[in-house]
Amino acid sequence: MSTPSPFASVKLPAALVDKARDAAQSMRRSVASQIEYWATLGRALEQTGLSAQDSQALIAREEGGRHTVGAAVQPPLSPELDALHGHVLALAQSGALAERAKAAVAENRAQAPARPRSRRAA
Repeated sequence: MSTPSPFASVKLPAALVDKARDAAQSMRRSVASQIEYWATLGRALEQTGLSAQDSQALIAREEGGRHTVGAAVQPPLSPELDALHGHVLALAQSGALAERAKAAVAENRAQAPARPRSRRAA
């Protein structure tokens, strides 16, 4: 009987995978590691207590434009969100954000049960 894998396959939009591939190459990560890194950052932001509207505003800013809903344009970020965005960018530029995410990924991997080696013929 085989042991269940600590990993799961999921379907992701091709555009997201392409963006992850581009980002992963410059950071010398695999596509999966890049997506895991982004998920770790997203989870950390969610834990700050941001509302869905705040999150949409930050995502829209990161994507380089204002988020539109129908014909209405979302208002600009509040001073608090603007400060948070600046803080996150400063952490990213200093390398501290990458180190924190790297530590979180390493911790997650350490908690996952070991995968048995495959016995494929060479």
